[in-house]
Amino acid sequence: MIKAGIIGSTGYAGAELVRILMGHKDAEIVWYGSRSYIDKKYASVYQNMFQIVDAVCMDDNMDELAAAADVIFTATPQGLCASLVNEDILSKVKIIDLSADFRIKDVATYEKWYGIEHKSPEFIKEAVYGLCEINREDVKNARLIANPGCYTTCSILTAYPLAKEGLIDMDTLIIDAKSGTSGAGRGAKVPNLFCEVNENMKAYGVASHRHTPEIEEQLGYACGHQVVLNFTPHLVPMNRGILATEYAKLIKNVTYADVKAVYEKYYKDEKFIRLLDEGVYPETKWVEGSNYVDIGFKIDERTGRIIMMGAIDNLVKGAAGQAVQNMNLAFGLPEDEGLDLVPMFP
Repeated sequence: MIKAGIIGSTGYAGAELVRILMGHKDAEIVWYGSRSYIDKKYASVYQNMFQIVDAVCMDDNMDELAAAADVIFTATPQGLCASLVNEDILSKVKIIDLSADFRIKDVATYEKWYGIEHKSPEFIKEAVYGLCEINREDVKNARLIANPGCYTTCSILTAYPLAKEGLIDMDTLIIDAKSGTSGAGRGAKVPNLFCEVNENMKAYGVASHRHTPEIEEQLGYACGHQVVLNFTPHLVPMNRGILATEYAKLIKNVTYADVKAVYEKYYKDEKFIRLLDEGVYPETKWVEGSNYVDIGFKIDERTGRIIMMGAIDNLVKGAAGQAVQNMNLAFGLPEDEGLDLVPMFP
């Protein structure tokens, strides 16, 4: 059995890690870390775990945890993982970081967008960007995995094949994305109160959202040159889900079949990426509670653009599910172990 520790187990992503790992036949949770609820029973924080989890919450002592676990998930705010990781810990245990600390390869870019000093830049080069469908082989040998962000997972996978094959003008790429409120975390914030969110929809982080450089960097690797794009996220009154709608100018005259063939070249054998039929476009409800990514597209012949659409559950494929997928790869397990989660509907 893989012994897993979770730092930040009482946040939404951490709680989703608990839910998924409880159904994983090759892993057991040995550490429920939470600064806010030390010594409190986990099931008193999340009552849905009553008579399922009997453990109490512990602190974030990375040294002690590294001696007790095979893998550590850090589902924490930016800066914490980077402040705790060191060579001694990495020599003992694999770390899958759900924050942004090791996603961006340029330290200056990270510090500019996140507004904090990076505490362990010496590990950035080594860290593997854990987008499994693209970096699978590198993940298998990694000891430090940077789990991608939720918006970025959806945005990158939706455009990646067309960027890789040079079908779209990357200078024209615009990404418009919508997310449920769980993406903002469990902390009490006035903008996320029910009366603020219900019956409302709003853009935020306009031209400044922190996932922007992550998307640009990864799509830049795909197309082979620097990418600068517009990314605008929106908050919508639902619990879970991300829908990304992306627009770009086509470089070549292509048919629906041409574009579908490009997507199939990269994703045909990917269990968790579902390419929808012509004329069918993703909906967040179709992936809720699952590790799937649904992708569809439409060629707009009138404007010479293509409209690409992707949907994920932000807490599963956008966070905890992808983290478990990375763990499976890193430990030589079937990639889908513990992740056969049928989407919930309605």
